Amino acid sequence: MADTSGAQPQQEFLAAVRKSQETVLEAIRIWVDAVQSITPKLPSAQLPLADKLPKPEQLVADAYDFAERLLASQRKFAEEVVKATAALRPGDGDGANSD
Repeated sequence: MADTSGAQPQQEFLAAVRKSQETVLEAIRIWVDAVQSITPKLPSAQLPLADKLPKPEQLVADAYDFAERLLASQRKFAEEVVKATAALRPGDGDGANSD
């Protein structure tokens, strides 16, 4: 990624997001521990075809794989739009900045 003037604020924003995620995750872990300590152990229910359902981990992986492909597609589209409109931007009409 190129070093741009917006890089520092982006890094700070991502760091703040990660810190808040860590805080929420820790709160969830504490909550789960508290609930487990006061909840009686229940036998697992055997539902028909339950073993055919995707696991939560797979659902998350599939959703993010799809989102990554969608974002890559959108990025390619946006880059192509920038190239297609280059002639309309001041200083770019001569093709000197094209790949």
